[in-house]
Amino acid sequence: QVQLVESGGGLVQAGGSLRLSCAASGRTFSSYTMGWFRQAPGKEREFVAATSSWNSGSTYYADPAKGRFTISRDNAKNTVYLQMNSLKSEDTAVYYCAAVRGGVVSTAPKTYDNWGQGTQVPVSS
Repeated sequence: QVQLVESGGGLVQAGGSLRLSCAASGRTFSSYTMGWFRQAPGKEREFVAATSSWNSGSTYYADPAKGRFTISRDNAKNTVYLQMNSLKSEDTAVYYCAAVRGGVVSTAPKTYDNWGQGTQVPVSS
């Protein structure tokens, strides 16, 4: 198990950028696949991006994130990041960091068994 703490959320104007961080506890961070999910009001939690613990941290993105968001990890700092550019009002959501041990990437929230508390990202138009 890892404890996850997100930071970096906040109000941003459409077209702006924001970088979210997720700090993990423990000494086995590098063995976890890390994901970012988001949940807008009245909607289900959805996959945004993930980075595997295998293949030098290969990355995967949901279609809305491709070309605008970048996920990265720093295993020395036990931290995963989500750089979000060209933000749109439809990106408004609570963003969650999640972790699952191993290298297989899944877009299904139920696959991940470690979650942060979430950080709000309101995007004003």
